[in-house]
Amino acid sequence: MTSATMERPTKAAADESEPSGGKKKKLIVIALVLVLAGAAAWWFFLRPSGPAEPEPGEVMTMEPIQVNLADGHYLRVGIALQLSADAHEADGSKALDATIELFSGVEQTDLVKAGQRKELKAKLEEKLHHDYHGDVLEVYFTEFVTQ
Repeated sequence: MTSATMERPTKAAADESEPSGGKKKKLIVIALVLVLAGAAAWWFFLRPSGPAEPEPGEVMTMEPIQVNLADGHYLRVGIALQLSADAHEADGSKALDATIELFSGVEQTDLVKAGQRKELKAKLEEKLHHDYHGDVLEVYFTEFVTQ
């Protein structure tokens, strides 16, 4: 091998191969920026915003019932159910049963306290929301008398 056959690449040949590698890098960077911009646009403008609150529908008022409390006292309670707009036909028997189950045996003094009554109402709403598969949005007391 002679020195003439083992020539080193000239600087011009090295410059020619470099731009094609640089172009690939530029294309990759541009593609990455476009992907990130598209993801950001989707995140801020097009992504779903979660489940919407159900629209309130009719209010179903039920006849008051009497529930036995502790120590021979009783509670006369009337309830109304705020149904969702797309609620199926609601049968009040589940609501009455849940009301009786929740208030039976409760001390009368506990029902006089506003905080305790709100807590029991929240439990009733949660139970009815589950029993009616989300068709009951709220519960209202239409009558609440203890003796």
